[in-house]
Amino acid sequence: MKNIAVLVSGGGTNLQALIDYQMEQGGSCPYRIAVVISDHKDAFALERAKKAGIPSEITSPYSVMGAEAAKAASREEKRIAVSDRVLSLCKQYQVQGIVQAGWLTVLSGKIIEDYSDKIINLHPALLPKFGGVGMWGHHVHEAVLAAGEKESGCTIHLVNGDCDGGKILIQKKVPVVAGDTPDSLYERIAPEEHKAIVEGTCLLVDKYI
Repeated sequence: MKNIAVLVSGGGTNLQALIDYQMEQGGSCPYRIAVVISDHKDAFALERAKKAGIPSEITSPYSVMGAEAAKAASREEKRIAVSDRVLSLCKQYQVQGIVQAGWLTVLSGKIIEDYSDKIINLHPALLPKFGGVGMWGHHVHEAVLAAGEKESGCTIHLVNGDCDGGKILIQKKVPVVAGDTPDSLYERIAPEEHKAIVEGTCLLVDKYI
């Protein structure tokens, strides 16, 4: 059983899938969620971690840098500050692998080197399409529908420091149907995300850690 950190920014439904699998599998689960880290202090994922008895930490730019410094900092400075704090926490909790489950900060700096090929990310589209800066949440589904795509889905990939870059490990596909909205498309993709995040985490532990 390997220690993992799960990085979150919002509701935490994919974190919940990982928690549920760990509880169902018990001692045979290949991973143990050692800590949940959020870059948003109000993320509901933190409540999920608390309910499951998992330690959690907040790494928003304001909490890491202080209000004044965060206000004056560039996007890259904020990314580095958050990334360095995440790295420090991962060392503190003896984390061997990192799972980005709806995490919005692009990790950069030393954490990418220290955890090379040991970080995975879940993206709500079929990369390499509809990835990159600004492509998160409903923005992705809106772009998919606007492009007239016939299918969408989700991707698990290794993290290499580029936004939505890195080797693709797993993809789950769903059809785009007539009359779809971003909400209805998300509802079809979400169950596949929950499967993919568990499969991807098990693969990370088995093959890369």
